[in-house]
Amino acid sequence: MKEEYFITGAGGFIGRHLVNRMLDDGDSVHILIRNSSRRTLPDRWQPQVYVHIWNETTEGLIGIMNQVQPSVVIHAASLFIAEHTSSQVDALIGSNVLFGTQLLEAMAVAGVKKLINFGTSWQHFRNEPYNPVCLYAATKQAFEDIVTFYVEARGLRVITLKLFDTYGPDDDRKKLFSTLMHLLRTGESLSLSPGEQIVDFVHVDDVVEATLVVRQRLFANSNSKECFAISSGEPLPLRDLVAMVGDAAGKPLNIVWGGRPYRAREVMEPWTAFSTLPGWSPRISLKEGIRRMVSSHV
Repeated sequence: MKEEYFITGAGGFIGRHLVNRMLDDGDSVHILIRNSSRRTLPDRWQPQVYVHIWNETTEGLIGIMNQVQPSVVIHAASLFIAEHTSSQVDALIGSNVLFGTQLLEAMAVAGVKKLINFGTSWQHFRNEPYNPVCLYAATKQAFEDIVTFYVEARGLRVITLKLFDTYGPDDDRKKLFSTLMHLLRTGESLSLSPGEQIVDFVHVDDVVEATLVVRQRLFANSNSKECFAISSGEPLPLRDLVAMVGDAAGKPLNIVWGGRPYRAREVMEPWTAFSTLPGWSPRISLKEGIRRMVSSHV
């Protein structure tokens, strides 16, 4: 069934892949662009994607939501900062709490009821029900708490997918995989922590598939608020992951293990006390995902 989707964060890594998949499926896609944004949209999106320029006010977002009346809103916009500075507090709150609340208010006023939200496994440091690794994770939890009000008081139906680390093609984030691909091309060295922490990387295509399962669940299930984790099911030490990249490339990476210390709240063991999404399981193994990444970069 073809639906009308409204996606925030369409210019981000996950958002771009969501838009591409929904265009492939023939769905109508609406995206939100801040009037201050200078991001250029991919050629293949034009003219199939409906672009809405937002003046960053609640009233402006209400007007857009009233106009679009989407079947489902997918909130993929997020500002990730692993270790913030004082000057970044306003941006974190603005992007991860204020903007999300404006979106919820616009949905409530416009009578749009279905939302897919993305959280993070980092909301569960030391495998606790709630213990944020960093301020970014705390803002994700703050937004989830605000979601509860709109679910209980305004009748929204929300499913949150809490993501572990993600990777895949066309990743322009300054994160581990893009850095490792750069090392393969240049032969440069990189200082990392001792590398004993257990990491869990999920391919972006599997995140997209999980989102498609969730959108079906929103229409078929009467639960008003649910939360599931999207894990690869293949956690492994960081050292082993880097070795897998080297094996796929046929040459070791120049890593200085222990060249930098662990973060103050380094996640040494990933969150395990989570609920899995019914009807979904990862299709792309880490070995296969790494092979694809290496073959496209070397």
